[in-house]
Amino acid sequence: MNYWLVKSEPYKYSWDDLVKDKWTYWDGVRNYAARNHMRNMKVGDLVLYYHSNEGKDIVGYAKVIKEHYQDPTIDDDRWSAVDIEPVAALKNPITLKQIKEDEILQEMVLVKIGRLSVSPVTKEHFDRVLELAG
Repeated sequence: MNYWLVKSEPYKYSWDDLVKDKWTYWDGVRNYAARNHMRNMKVGDLVLYYHSNEGKDIVGYAKVIKEHYQDPTIDDDRWSAVDIEPVAALKNPITLKQIKEDEILQEMVLVKIGRLSVSPVTKEHFDRVLELAG
């Protein structure tokens, strides 16, 4: 199993939207590195859900339920989408400030390459986020 982090601005598509919809296709990625990460996602992989710009915190986690396919929002086969469904909201969201201050988490790709909308997460980092979230 692999672990990932996806970023969304809450006013565009929030964690609550995902919970309400029960699943979504993750689309609109137009960065090759992020796209390549999506193409490595496998069914059952776990995905941290990060609210960017507003909040700047990890608020829940989801799982991949369908591996990459042509992004349905664009007629260009260079871009992909994956389907995810919510697993659980975090009891205590983990802020970017907490991540940067945590000795373990400050090495996350989220901190090192903050502009990526999809990034890999180590098992150690995933477990640490859940530990901090209670």
